[in-house]
Amino acid sequence: MAEFSIIDRYFKTAASAQVDLGIGDDSAIVSPPVGQQLVICTDTLIAGRHFPLSTSAHAIGWKSVAVNLSDLAAMGATPHSILLALSLPQVDEVWLQDFSQGLFDCCAPYNVHLIGGDTTQSPHLTISVTALGWIPTGQGITRSGAQVGDYVVVSGQVGDAAFALQHLGHPLQQRLDYPSPRCELGQSLRGLASSMIDVSDGLAQDLGHILKASHVGATLWLDQLPIDPALQVLPHAKQWQYALAGGDDYELCFTISKDNYQRLCQLNPVTPFTIIGCIQADLSLKFEYQGEPQFLQLSGYQHFA
Repeated sequence: MAEFSIIDRYFKTAASAQVDLGIGDDSAIVSPPVGQQLVICTDTLIAGRHFPLSTSAHAIGWKSVAVNLSDLAAMGATPHSILLALSLPQVDEVWLQDFSQGLFDCCAPYNVHLIGGDTTQSPHLTISVTALGWIPTGQGITRSGAQVGDYVVVSGQVGDAAFALQHLGHPLQQRLDYPSPRCELGQSLRGLASSMIDVSDGLAQDLGHILKASHVGATLWLDQLPIDPALQVLPHAKQWQYALAGGDDYELCFTISKDNYQRLCQLNPVTPFTIIGCIQADLSLKFEYQGEPQFLQLSGYQHFA
């Protein structure tokens, strides 16, 4: 099957009112809404590196979109559209059908449109998605705004995906294969969160990016980490390794003042969130368990390890 036949059969969709020109030309054309800034991100997934080779095509399609929408959520942006660059070892029509369905199933709840991309042959299955979104001018939430006294907060649960990767077939594999981008929560945090990041490479490592950008430190309260009952039965050291260094959770970690935290609670977001620490002036990341200092050696996901 030729490249354009693949595009027409599996990826071309009906025109949308939100897109001036979509798939079928050299480039897509989109008109930015008045008073909005464009937010752009890209993630690449490689078979055997970013997902097990046994992962279903539908799950791969879903995750390739979800990890990008999570980056938009971390800025407080509203998702708009994606572009897909797909490199395939061979044309497998059943795989393509399931993959494209997974991709569109993840796009649908957020009204996201596939507006272009590229398809080519390669020895390795590689999926690169570029996501575009909008945010009111000046309201983007960055990593550099954390203030001393802010709470450190994380959405959902952490450690699920890392645990599932080592226990394939466990019910938590759903969290590994089908992460939920926290777009609604991210948008709710505009004007409230002082900084934010999505948890992709491990909570401790990703929080460290906020601390470095904001020139502050933090103390995390290990007894407050939101972890699944399947992890709670493990020794503390193993729990903390999964929750703090496992990665692939795609939850939001943000900092927020006490007053703004109360305002956030009044909004009653659908996604649960938990206070797990506080920002301090000391330029380090510290850990406590039931008030006692804990000295942990942690390393999150390294792309060139």
